[in-house]
Amino acid sequence: MKLSHALFRALPLAAALTFAFAPAAQAQSLVELYETARGYDASYISAKSQYEANLAKANQTLGGVLPNIALSASATRTYFNYRPDDPSLATPRDLYYGTGTAAVTLTQPLYRPAVWATYKQGGPLLQQATAQYEAAEQDLLVRVSQAYFDVLTSEDSLELVRAQKKAVGEQLASAKRNFEVGTTTITGVRDAQARFDLATAQEIAAENDARIKHLALDLVVGLSNATPLRLADSKQLVKAPAEDVNTWVSQSEVASPSVRQAQLALEVAKLEVDKAMAGHKPTLDAQVSYGGIRNVGGSSTQSVSSHVYNPSAGLVLNLPIFSGFATDYRVKETVSLESKARADLEAAKRNTAQSTRTAYFGLVSGLSQVQAYEAAEASSQSSLDANKLGYSVGVNINIDVLNAQSQLYQTKRDLAKARYDVLVGTLKLRQATGTLTPQDLQPINALLKP
Repeated sequence: MKLSHALFRALPLAAALTFAFAPAAQAQSLVELYETARGYDASYISAKSQYEANLAKANQTLGGVLPNIALSASATRTYFNYRPDDPSLATPRDLYYGTGTAAVTLTQPLYRPAVWATYKQGGPLLQQATAQYEAAEQDLLVRVSQAYFDVLTSEDSLELVRAQKKAVGEQLASAKRNFEVGTTTITGVRDAQARFDLATAQEIAAENDARIKHLALDLVVGLSNATPLRLADSKQLVKAPAEDVNTWVSQSEVASPSVRQAQLALEVAKLEVDKAMAGHKPTLDAQVSYGGIRNVGGSSTQSVSSHVYNPSAGLVLNLPIFSGFATDYRVKETVSLESKARADLEAAKRNTAQSTRTAYFGLVSGLSQVQAYEAAEASSQSSLDANKLGYSVGVNINIDVLNAQSQLYQTKRDLAKARYDVLVGTLKLRQATGTLTPQDLQPINALLKP
């Protein structure tokens, strides 16, 4: 019985009718759901927007070293009333005249240590924005994959619980028949009934867990009733890492986005110290200006219209003398922040190394567990067959068969989960080292049923 049909029966009538008249869902692969999540996941979209904002902010540093050109203009209308104290010496005058001014000024910084330090911060800021975006992309890859295989884990668990319940039901019916003919005691019937009731409770819990895991996947990818493809029957999963753990740790110290962000933050902090210390240094700018004045109707000194043009060029020197100790304390602040950035870098390296080791040994251990569970599954099946045979000939009692059944299905659930954990584990290892890309989903995608 397929899982979708079993879930259909377990749903309330209203929900069942909704599904009955809805179009059949088509299963999606891991790559397809990841591509869908890229256009829906709010955290990823937020990180992408932040990346674009950081790029624009980094490019703003060019404004300090490139020429600045400004245009200024003004127009005034003046009433001039002249009344001399001694009319015999001068004639009174009433004038109306207009004055228009315009100027274009080009300023080129020649020596501005603070501006130059800001410009040099642009490079690390660009790289930092890239590292932040890569971290967000890798986080989305792992979150989608985890949600994808959490759904498959819950579906497998539900199928196995139902299979176990069916097997226990058959054993319960057998115990009842044997009790009726007097070949077994009531204890066997009660043991089987207890296991059947427990399986029913487990089925309810498994149904709820599957429902929750489906909702979590829908939340990540933005689809309604996303249906992951199942794993193929092939026993081959992923290969164990060829390199030792120290090689992966060394790689993480270079490629990890968190380490790179911390390294770039330290570079920015060092340049911030240079900017603060530049507060004690002079600045020198070159200025070129071309302007003019247009007097319409004369001026206060003459009665005829005129034009005045005044192109100019010069150097502007500014020498700070005293800023109320603000510059000194700014230097102390940036020096402390540089020490903090250096400590943050060391912490990022240690945390990344620890995460890499954890992911590495988790993957290696997971692959070994898969092999062990496969062997345990075969042994548990043999044990169940032997107990059933012993029960049929009167050597074993009912509880022996029930225990063997419980052990087999628990092993099957553990094996299925271990396989999914290995697939997610290989992605987490690459995430820890900073080398995870969307192309790394392809080998896993190839293991899914078409």
